[in-house]
Amino acid sequence: LSGYLLKSMARTQRNKATAHHLGLLKARLAKLRRELITPKGGSGGAAGEGFDVAKTGDARIGFVGFPSVGKSTLLSNLAGVYSEVAAYEFTTLTTVPGVIRYKGAKIQLLDLPGIIEGAKDGKGRGRQVIAVARTCNLILIVLDVLKPLGHKKLIEHELEGFGIRLNKQPPNIGFKKKDKGGINFTATCAQTELDAETVKSILAEYKIHNADITLRSDSTADDLIDVVEGNRVYIPCIYVLNKIDQISIEELDIIYKVPHCVPISAHHRWNFDDLLERMWDYLKLVRIYTKPKGQLPDYTSPVVLHDERTSVEDFCLKIHKNLIKELKYALVWGSSVKHNPQKVGKDHVMEDEDVIQLVKK
Repeated sequence: LSGYLLKSMARTQRNKATAHHLGLLKARLAKLRRELITPKGGSGGAAGEGFDVAKTGDARIGFVGFPSVGKSTLLSNLAGVYSEVAAYEFTTLTTVPGVIRYKGAKIQLLDLPGIIEGAKDGKGRGRQVIAVARTCNLILIVLDVLKPLGHKKLIEHELEGFGIRLNKQPPNIGFKKKDKGGINFTATCAQTELDAETVKSILAEYKIHNADITLRSDSTADDLIDVVEGNRVYIPCIYVLNKIDQISIEELDIIYKVPHCVPISAHHRWNFDDLLERMWDYLKLVRIYTKPKGQLPDYTSPVVLHDERTSVEDFCLKIHKNLIKELKYALVWGSSVKHNPQKVGKDHVMEDEDVIQLVKK
């Protein structure tokens, strides 16, 4: 059925009149894919053997790539993890975690076994691999520099099919289901693809007949489907082009201009510092140092927070959920305060490398 839908999408000429029809086909396809990847009935115990990896450290990075592009070599050279490496395809079959310490943060590296074409249609052990991929804070797509583009497209297509959106922001669409009142459609700016009729028919496909929809940017049918499905994850991604020892300097110059790309040689350990620096930028982590009363700050093991949640309250919750109840105020030194130290409450937002001292009631 999904093949039939794809064919009819390909056959349909793109213009204003057919946009509506294409939107419908896309919605049907999205629903079919969801049924494929959510297992039927039960909690499905045995399927995920060897795959549920305990989350440790401050962030998790997943390595995705076709077999034999050098993922395992890269991982073991980065983390000193020994993952069974051989020069034939499909060697890594379970997820091998490794942990590196970088700038004081513990970062978990996961080798997600070769996501092969058709994983999103339930082939291979793709399902479990993608389930783990969805929990990553950053995805590294490892490509062979000699055949990068074909692989890149296929892997992106696989991940997209599983509701993983790479280097994208969630669509700026307001969506609220109601009990009655029909579909209220408002667009705050000009729309090239969606109109009230298309929006209604996509929602009808999901059996939604009462909702408020606000389009705050020029959106596509895919954007609307993402918002309605509501199970999409938005993950930053770096394309790691491996085996640069096999190309010329001129070719390397071109690669350096490609966005989100880092060329490396896993075997020779070339350009690892650049890769680690880029990983750090994309993870958007914030380090907070703690200072016990009357002692110097502990600069060796920071508490690491994500840059969207860096208030004093978030800091307390990261350490222990009861800590916030005992907090009287905090003293903060660093770039987030006007004078050092400054007395702050639980809503104060901290910045990278601030120092904090908690004062209890």
